[in-house]
Amino acid sequence: MPTTSNRPIRVLVAKVGLDGHDRGAKIIATSLRDAGMEVIYTGLRQTPEMVVNAALQEDVDAIGVSILSGAHMTVFPKIAKLMKEKGLDDVLLTGGGIIPEDDMKTLNEIGVGQLFPPGTTTNDIVNYIKEWVSVNRQF
Repeated sequence: MPTTSNRPIRVLVAKVGLDGHDRGAKIIATSLRDAGMEVIYTGLRQTPEMVVNAALQEDVDAIGVSILSGAHMTVFPKIAKLMKEKGLDDVLLTGGGIIPEDDMKTLNEIGVGQLFPPGTTTNDIVNYIKEWVSVNRQF
């Protein structure tokens, strides 16, 4: 079981905004859980503030945002800004969905972790989170 200290890796999976398609987020949440991680799934129609507050309350190691609505260039920077304001500098912000490659690069430059397009294997996502946490979240 992947751990940080003596507890499993904790990941918050969120759907932000009006995007009502959550099948992919649920598949990712299940895959992370099956890999031994604790997963908190926030459900649909979350705001960036709700996501960051839940991440703070749940003491997560990573936040994964699924976004298909095209609002990624608003949502990810807002979450990243709120994370900094709340002192969550050592929490991974990652995600996936319909995000053009150029936008992925721009988001990476502002501190968002790797972003995953449709078709990415769940193993790739699990391994990325495990590796990131092992390097960045040792207590």
